[in-house]
Amino acid sequence: MRTATNLPETVQTLDRVRIPMADGAELAARIWLPQSAWNTPVPAILEYIPYRLRDGTAERDAVTHPWFAGHGYAAVRVDLRGSGDSDGLLRDEYLPQELDDGLEVLRWLAAQPWCDGRIGMYGISWGGFNGLQLAALQPPELRAVVSVASTDDRYADDVHHMGGCLLGDNLSWASTMFAFNSLPPDPAVVGERWRSLWLERLEHCTPWLEGWLRHQRRDGYWRHGSVCEDFAAIRAPVLAVSGWADGYSNAVFRLLRGLETPCHGLVGPWSHTYPHLGTPGPAIGFLQECLRWWDRWLKDADNGIDREPALRVWMQDSVPPTASYPERPGRWVAEAAWPSPHVHVEPWGLGSEGRLLPPGVEAEDGIAEITSPLVVGLFAGKWCSYAAGPDLAHDQRQEDGGALVFDGPRLEQPLEILGAPELELELAADRPQAMIAVRLSDVGTDDAATRVSYGLLNLSHRESSAEPEPLEPGRFHRVRVRLNEVAQHFPAGHRLRVSVSTSYWPLAWPSPEPARLRIRTAGSRLHVPVRPPREEDAALRPFDPPEGTPAPAVTQLEEAHHDWRVIRELAEDRSTLEVVNDSGRYRLEDTGTVVTSRAREWYRSRANDHDSVEGETRWERAFEREGWNVRTVTRTHLASDRTHFHLNADLDAFEDGERVFCRTFRYSIPRDGV
Repeated sequence: MRTATNLPETVQTLDRVRIPMADGAELAARIWLPQSAWNTPVPAILEYIPYRLRDGTAERDAVTHPWFAGHGYAAVRVDLRGSGDSDGLLRDEYLPQELDDGLEVLRWLAAQPWCDGRIGMYGISWGGFNGLQLAALQPPELRAVVSVASTDDRYADDVHHMGGCLLGDNLSWASTMFAFNSLPPDPAVVGERWRSLWLERLEHCTPWLEGWLRHQRRDGYWRHGSVCEDFAAIRAPVLAVSGWADGYSNAVFRLLRGLETPCHGLVGPWSHTYPHLGTPGPAIGFLQECLRWWDRWLKDADNGIDREPALRVWMQDSVPPTASYPERPGRWVAEAAWPSPHVHVEPWGLGSEGRLLPPGVEAEDGIAEITSPLVVGLFAGKWCSYAAGPDLAHDQRQEDGGALVFDGPRLEQPLEILGAPELELELAADRPQAMIAVRLSDVGTDDAATRVSYGLLNLSHRESSAEPEPLEPGRFHRVRVRLNEVAQHFPAGHRLRVSVSTSYWPLAWPSPEPARLRIRTAGSRLHVPVRPPREEDAALRPFDPPEGTPAPAVTQLEEAHHDWRVIRELAEDRSTLEVVNDSGRYRLEDTGTVVTSRAREWYRSRANDHDSVEGETRWERAFEREGWNVRTVTRTHLASDRTHFHLNADLDAFEDGERVFCRTFRYSIPRDGV
């Protein structure tokens, strides 16, 4: 990334800012200002998240926010109530308290002498979520949103559920926030009261997973904060951004369909990162794109961005399968609107002997049956890739032995798709509760299979996730499994492959017991969204190279280590996926704080025993500085049987090596159609 040091404006940093709330609490903030804003007020850009501005996101913030300030905006980074150095408690995601506080922050910013009253919200993931949620409340100060890797639907398309199936990331993410919520504020900011604030946080630090598991269907809990409930409520223009390796790319397409306000979509090859930091590459000059968005909607500049194509995506070239890609070859393509008239849907049939029948080939009548091994899914990667490896899907031949596989003929001409493939099935199950996982793969001339897209469906949610209905064993149902949106080039000589399994563990929690599916091939087909190449794509405006302001100095004291390990113990017929996310130990030189962050996850099962599945996580977080030495350790364990989920969690906190707090949590929660 290019480092920008010669900015148009001189930047002033306001550190340790406290923003007062009506109830007396104060939120911690850092503000970067153009020096000239004291005489000529400017619009503000707000990022509002819980990830600790002083030590958690300090590097990322330093690259982004001074850059915006240097280009004429007040850039503001605020810790949510109960996080970082802010007062109060953080009890869950996107609660009304968070949104009420956000409205107060917007009003406070608009009233500052350096702000002209116009504000944009900018954020990835949590910050992308609450940008959309606050926009739906229509505060007059909020004039534009840049929402990266977020969702409009908290139930159907978030870290918790997919197609009504419970995701393994639900446990992983809950454990991450369990660890974050155990951390103290910094005494250098809040003074001697840091310890009392920490102990209050520890007293109220509970595993959010318990609450999430009590809402296994799409109820009011999930509808709150899901802006898809009323797209018309959002009136601020939205730039919606994601990446194909991210978990949130589908929302970009729904926002383009649903929003009545100006909305542009951008999807690159990236994982869960900002595009100027994006991996797999190529990264782009995303801050420059944001600046054009802010200039148009916060400064009324007629820069033409509103007349550019509504959707721009990275058409991915075919690549060999692997769990990590530094770069994804491809090219940018664009559509003036979405849905696009340039995309047409071609139906491919399911035939006998595992054949995928191209359009125009007559369907074949037959029955295909499958009960998958529980461990189909060990090579699926993560629902949401945070580092573009090694958490991406590996060679799908390792999964296809436990699935029904339908192979198309070798392509005589290249094929390009853009949109969400959908598999329509006529099927019956021998159990009232079952799930189905569908994968679309690109099979090369060497028979290596690269997963292109996938989808899940909890079959009791086939009609509704608000009112799921058990299957009637033996009765045939028509269902549609929507796969993730994708842009993909299939070369001539390659084949399309559809794989169908009844398990996808540990990406998704298995059904209560093994189920056998019977599929009528004559009544089943794959709907493929085909987009022929267009000459206009070659004339697209190129993106600038990625750019940002200098990151602060960081000294790595103990090496970071990230790994995924699939372990098969044949003597015990036990399978384990071990995930290592160890950032090591490092010193932030501007504050002298030494930070430790280590996480491990284990997902285990035995043979085909659905009662044996379990997930376990362990987090260690620590801060060291002269006069301040604290550490927390959190553990979460989730198991299940046919009727209940069993959740156990532990929290330990240490100061100067001595334990100052410990608590154990135990819950049994009935399964509800999951």
